Order: sequence, then structure tokens, then C-alpha cells
Amino acid sequence: MAHPVVHPVILCGGSGTRLWPRSRKDKPKPFLPLIGERTLLQATLDRCGDEALFAEPVIVAGSAHVCHIADQAGETATVIVEPAAKNTAPAIALAAALLPQDAILLVSPSDHHIGDVGAFLRSARAAAALAADGWMVAFGIEADRPETGFGYIRMGEAIAGGHRIDRFVEKPDRATAERFLTEGGYAWNGGIFAFRAGAFMEELAAHRPAMADAVRKAVAGGRYEGREFHPASDPFAGIEGESVDYAVMENTHRAAVVPAAMGWSDIGNWEALRDAREGDEAGNRVRGTAELVDCRNVLVETDGPRVSVIGLEDVIVIVDNGEVLVTSAAGAQRVGRLHGAARQ
Repeated sequence: MAHPVVHPVILCGGSGTRLWPRSRKDKPKPFLPLIGERTLLQATLDRCGDEALFAEPVIVAGSAHVCHIADQAGETATVIVEPAAKNTAPAIALAAALLPQDAILLVSPSDHHIGDVGAFLRSARAAAALAADGWMVAFGIEADRPETGFGYIRMGEAIAGGHRIDRFVEKPDRATAERFLTEGGYAWNGGIFAFRAGAFMEELAAHRPAMADAVRKAVAGGRYEGREFHPASDPFAGIEGESVDYAVMENTHRAAVVPAAMGWSDIGNWEALRDAREGDEAGNRVRGTAELVDCRNVLVETDGPRVSVIGLEDVIVIVDNGEVLVTSAAGAQRVGRLHGAARQ
């Protein structure tokens, strides 16, 4: 049986402050080559390059980042330029309202890493088949540790290619996350979804009618400028921003999950980036000129000055464009709170 053609919808927003000073507001992490030679955006586009499975991608982004998208995606994608940042539900709705209503959308963040592309494609095919039958599908990322920084999905009864979603769970405390791992049947919610465009808009109209109406008006009043689509700003300005999880996925009666064990990381902070890279026998990862002596699980990245580290474990040292960051791995979650990160 032929698989349905899938329309990748790539969400390209955010400030990337938790990877400061490498990632900055004017050039956040989707546009940086943090793993390998390709940027995270380019790697996301590469995963959707099979023309037998995927249609041309649609990238949803703010105007501040269109120049980077033009440099890195070239003429390979249509760009929907958001009039304002309103979170993921309106961003996805712009694509769903613009594309044909029978189009199957595969919604992906632009700044995640997936190590096993073959596994990703298998999950994408399964999700597309469910979406073609009217399901609103989330990728359930294999939970391999008691992570407290992600939301979880509890899988319900089995259906062809996946499971019904029993419920979504907010970010748990450590004890709860350990219980989820012990019990099984829980997966991380990685923010990757599949659904028919028309089905998504129907669900949005049912649960957030004002948002759905405003998006439809913004698209109807929009215009193309070359490969860019600019929705009308006035209808969009009045939208109350909300995530797709709260606006749609937690309300629909057709929520399904496809398991995905694909070497996924959200690259959410320096510790996550360290763990996504290949290390030496002591777990150290180095980019640039550095000397490490008696160190374990140390990440060093420098754009020029030599960095020397002796006798430390689980420490991160970043030197970028005149800024220096030194943090424990455990402290990496708080980098975005630094004044330097907030300003730049």
C-alpha cells in the first residue's frame, strides 16, 4: 500500500538563551552547527528530503529569522512569516489553514537532534497513516531515564501503528519520573505531531474557536512575496498565544501516539548538547583549542582562546565572541537566567 505524501511543517522560533553564549537572539540554535557540520535546521530539512514520502517543507518563523532561513534553506521551502510570536498552536494553524485541507502535516521543531533517521522515518510513516484516518498523532519519544524536564504521554489501548493517548502529564518531579520509568507505558512528549490540515482546523475551531477564526482571517488576508507568505497582521495580533498541547491535543478525543526510539534530544541546554555529541573514553567533548587533564564528562567549546581544565567532572566551559561561560552540568538549566543571555 502506498504511503500518503507528508507535508513537513517546521517550527522555527525561540531565542535559544539556554545555549548562550553560542546561541543568541539574533542567531539562535536552529541556525547553528551544534552537532556535525549541518545546522539543526538543515538537519531537520535533510530528514524530510525523500520526495517519495515528503512534499516541499513549510517553515513557520518570525521575521527576524527569515534571513537565516534564506541562507540555509534556499529555495527548498515555503516560509510563513508570523506577524507575531503566539506559541505553537497558532503557528501550526497558519500552515494548516494555508495548505490543502486533506494534506497530512508532520510538525517538527527546527532545533532538535535525531540520531537515528531510519527510526524517525518509520515513525513518520506510521503517524501519517494514522493521521490519514483522522487521528491527531504525537510522537512518543522513548523515555530512557527519569527526566524531569519533559512532559510525558501515557499510552492507552493499542491501535494500528500506535496507541490511543490515555493522558498527557506535566513535567514530573524526580520520584514521579522514576515511577513512570518503572511502570512503563510512558513516553516523552517531544513536540512532534502529525494530522490532516482540515482535521486540525476542525479541532481548533471546536476547542479554541476565536483562535481558529483569527488564523483563517489572517491567512485569507495574507499575501505571497516570492517564497514567503505573510499572513495579515491585524487578525493575528488579537490571538491569545497557546501551545498545541493545551489548545488541541489535550482536548481532542482522537489523540494517538506513535512510539519513537530514534536517538532524540531537544538540545535544551549545554548538558543535553554534551550528551548528544560523541565523547572520548572519559566522556569529554572538545571543540576548539583545549587541553584536559584528569577530567571526566567535561564539555569545552572555544572559538579562539586556549582552554585548559584539570581534575574536573561534569563541567562545561564555553568561550564565544568575547563571552565566557563556566557551569556545572547540573547548572546548565539556569543559563538562560543570566543577564548576558537575556540581553543577547
